[in-house]
Amino acid sequence: MHPWFSTPPGRYLLQWEQECFDQAVANLFGYHGVQLGLPLLEGLRTNRMPHRWLVGTRSEPVPGEDAFAAPALVAQSSALPFAAGSLDLVLLPHALETSIDPHATLREVERVLMPEGRVIICGLNPVSFWGLKERRARLARRFGLGRHYLPGEVDFIGYWRLRDWLRLLSFEVESVQFGCWRPAVRSQRWLDRHAWLDRAGDRWWPIFGAAYFVVAVKRVYGMRLLEPAWKRVSVRAAASPASVASRGPVTPPSSRF
Repeated sequence: MHPWFSTPPGRYLLQWEQECFDQAVANLFGYHGVQLGLPLLEGLRTNRMPHRWLVGTRSEPVPGEDAFAAPALVAQSSALPFAAGSLDLVLLPHALETSIDPHATLREVERVLMPEGRVIICGLNPVSFWGLKERRARLARRFGLGRHYLPGEVDFIGYWRLRDWLRLLSFEVESVQFGCWRPAVRSQRWLDRHAWLDRAGDRWWPIFGAAYFVVAVKRVYGMRLLEPAWKRVSVRAAASPASVASRGPVTPPSSRF
């Protein structure tokens, strides 16, 4: 996706996502935070956790990567080199869309997050003007026509589908927002002309934004063990003779004869 983010719509989307991350992570506390992929975006720059890492998702160099933030390490998104329950925050900027197995990536994030830890996910919304244009472009590409509007290697994951995945892994969606309602054009000039749609779209058709931004919390609910019923019965049975003995000797009834 890196070359696409140098295009006018890519820069527009990246700016919106950077603002969302800056606001979302500023007041999140803990000790360990990780951003998985997309070095172009500084998702943890406003966070104050003492340990913050950028994890690259592939080992081969990316063209022009000298201008990016250098990853602290490179790992597979489905096999992170962190202990279970060791992270407070994980950022996934388009990591699920570009993963070979997004289910395995999300399960791995659930494993490394500690209880009440947060995962923040941003992705492209297939139910948007951008998504519809890309679907039409992909259909045309089968016949050798047209060109992609969005990155061709991206596998769309809609918000409702993502929400179901999170629920299955005991995540609770804390907040969700949509953004980027400008039309699917390639020119910076035409994007600027339609800047007013960002305000109108947020008010009138929010779920049709080109991208979504989700904050979810890992919930681990405790259990209360119940004692077997036979234990309670045995305790009451053992207490009965003692209660009788405490009343003193029993006087036998007087004889009638």
